[in-house]
Amino acid sequence: MQLITRFTLTCLFLCGTWLLPAMSTAAEQKPNVLMIVSDDLTCCLGSYGNDVCRTPNLDRLAETGVRFTRTYCQYPVCGPSRASFMSGLYPEQNGVLGNNYTEGSYRTITPELADHPSLGGFLRRNGYVSLRVSKIYHMGVPGGIEAGSSGGDDPDSWDEAFNIMAPETASPGKLELLSPKKKHYGSNFARIQVPDGMEGTQADYLAASQAIAILENRARTRIPPVRNSLKPGDPFFLAVGLVRPHVPSVAPQRLFDHYDEKLIQLPYVPEGDLNDIPRLAAAMQNEPRYGMNETQKRQAIAAYYASVEFMDEQVGRLLDTLDRLQIRDNTIVVFTSDHGFQLGEHEMWQKLSLFEASTRVPLLISAPGYEQTAGTASDELVELLDIYPTVADLVGLKAEAPQNLAGHSLRPILADTNASLPREFAYTVTHNGGRSLRSAAWRYNIWKDGSEELYDLKSDPQQFHNLAQDAAHAEQLQLMQRELERKRSELSRK
Repeated sequence: MQLITRFTLTCLFLCGTWLLPAMSTAAEQKPNVLMIVSDDLTCCLGSYGNDVCRTPNLDRLAETGVRFTRTYCQYPVCGPSRASFMSGLYPEQNGVLGNNYTEGSYRTITPELADHPSLGGFLRRNGYVSLRVSKIYHMGVPGGIEAGSSGGDDPDSWDEAFNIMAPETASPGKLELLSPKKKHYGSNFARIQVPDGMEGTQADYLAASQAIAILENRARTRIPPVRNSLKPGDPFFLAVGLVRPHVPSVAPQRLFDHYDEKLIQLPYVPEGDLNDIPRLAAAMQNEPRYGMNETQKRQAIAAYYASVEFMDEQVGRLLDTLDRLQIRDNTIVVFTSDHGFQLGEHEMWQKLSLFEASTRVPLLISAPGYEQTAGTASDELVELLDIYPTVADLVGLKAEAPQNLAGHSLRPILADTNASLPREFAYTVTHNGGRSLRSAAWRYNIWKDGSEELYDLKSDPQQFHNLAQDAAHAEQLQLMQRELERKRSELSRK
């Protein structure tokens, strides 16, 4: 593992200037894979219909690939979600059901999976150079970034791993607490408007710069053997973790200027909205957890959008590098987030709930050879754990992939967005014993105290009317109850 600071990157670029820059002339065989994982990103991209938050680079990526409009995480918090999509297994299968810092992730927590390779480990075993930059498995933000920590990383996933150390709450600019009742900077709302010209101090800028350095070194004709393990022509799996828009909301002043907090619209919440929501389902309410007034809520959303735009700029730098090095045509690009994020829907904030804003994530896949579907979208129900079998399939290793992967390859949809998957429900679990099934038209939730929720998403997409106690929908409720029990029984046998 290597630790990257702003000084390290400066030295890397300066020391590398003696090398003759040249595009790789080796015949590209296996496709490369660039996987970019954002942190706490809801579906606020322009390509997903948000006309306030600026995401031109992600929208550009969407135009070159397929946008999956109904993708759901398997647990709406960092650690379990990341362990799930990296292992290709549900949290109940891999044993990661909390933000665990255990080195080795699921392979340590569940000994019977000690030989089950992660996505990175699987590609390593099959001829790829696997590299991590910043947060892919769980690591606390901001603390883990401030310490340059590996968190709960799985070393077996990587040939090389690069941690990022950045100031976060000590960034230049004024640190402003926006949530008076919640002062822990990993779970509250706070903002720092970094003076323009100082964005190079920030974690995501450093992460993108390190990834770019890796790619540029690969493209050179002569590389000192100690530079890195990726040589010209080597197929790579490069996983880049971007920690924004995870709180604290840190971004350059120029991006904050794009969002006038006075013009930010708060989500509509009907009077009495929480009256039919179970107590355990409503744990992330503004009161009593955060205590934000109307102004602070708008400031929090504006700051979130500014940090999303900063993250988007780093995605643009990575995409531009693929183009400049002439490897874009042989590189699969996957972009997603570990889970969604609530920005006042149902008067709730942050993650952990089973509402759409918390469980639904953006997923963009752009793969060479599938230009016929570029710029299109699929409404199929997708789970984040589908990423593992999809990548294995796209690089020609479907037969070699572990047989116990829980997801489905999305390759048929990349070939034809009218294609369907053999899936009727997306499955998500969360704290407080929460379990959820999401079908094309319904969402059903049950909590550890037996309380239930049932929403008709066609007539009530905002989930304002809990129909679990409505006799007119008893048949639908019973169907969803049976399907959830079937799913849990299925997982207990694997």
